Amino acid sequence: MIKKLMLALATLVASTSFAFAQVDVNKADAAALDGVKGVGPSMSKAILDERGKGEFKDWADFQKRVKGVGDKKAAKLSEAGLQVNGKGKEGVAPAAKPEKTAKAAPGAKAATAKPADTKAAM
Repeated sequence: MIKKLMLALATLVASTSFAFAQVDVNKADAAALDGVKGVGPSMSKAILDERGKGEFKDWADFQKRVKGVGDKKAAKLSEAGLQVNGKGKEGVAPAAKPEKTAKAAPGAKAATAKPADTKAAM
């Protein structure tokens, strides 16, 4: 049972550690770009096509050259982990990593708290 619990915990940690990876538009391939929330195959292609003409200098250059990326979209992409030259969009905080919580393995008994003694409380 301990092995199952450890396996479940390891799987949880491995799956959440890649959820908020930082992806630089000047270095990433199509698969990495697609992994950013808000970037789909068509935007990945547009990013790669524009990058083929020269690297993006900054967020303003990125927004100017990639169709459909305005201020709101750029802010959302930055929050999701997209970067230009290793930097997020100014004024936008990157998404916080969620707290890692352990989930019980299937079939494992959940710990239950004992009810408080009501006589002692009075």
